[in-house]
Amino acid sequence: MLTIHHLGISQSERIVWLCEELGLAYELKHYERDPVTRLSPPELVALHALGAAPVITDGDLVLAESGAIMEYIIAKHGGGRLALGPAHPDFAQYLYWFHFANGNLQPNMGRNMVLRRLDLAPDNPVLLAMKGRLDRVLDLIEKRLGEAHYFAGSEFTAADIIMVFSLTTMRVFLPIDLAPYPNMLRYLQRIGAREAYQRAMRKGDPGMKPLLT
Repeated sequence: MLTIHHLGISQSERIVWLCEELGLAYELKHYERDPVTRLSPPELVALHALGAAPVITDGDLVLAESGAIMEYIIAKHGGGRLALGPAHPDFAQYLYWFHFANGNLQPNMGRNMVLRRLDLAPDNPVLLAMKGRLDRVLDLIEKRLGEAHYFAGSEFTAADIIMVFSLTTMRVFLPIDLAPYPNMLRYLQRIGAREAYQRAMRKGDPGMKPLLT
């Protein structure tokens, strides 16, 4: 049985959502953050040395890293669904945005989150540089969502699943006003209307209202 070890309000929501979209059977184990440090509890640390979520177990396999987990599930259990192959005209866009999520968007948000917590002066050059970088990233996303219905193109894919966490739940940790990004807001409304997304959020974080606006 595929088991998703889900830390509340974390990137592991991607894996729950993926399994719901694929209609896969899975067991969901919830873990709560330490109320003081906001880090993973000892039970999750014992499962994987980094103590980070998501983690899945599948028989004897223990696998971490959301991108790796998504590719594994799609290939091993999903029959390749929600991924685009080399023959598809949107293959390159699919690859780009799938890897953009953890290679660019999420790291930029993480750096800005840490810098904001340091209570630096508003004119601190490092703070300004990192904010400028994030602004460019968000502008690029806004442009893409004005060109295409979904990140890869006309089809909903795993690239959307991996991207959405940073545009929604990550804003619990790094508040961002999306009013200047109308294409992004329209896109998030389309995502929020998906039944699989709604099921995943209810199961994974039932006490949290998805940040779709």
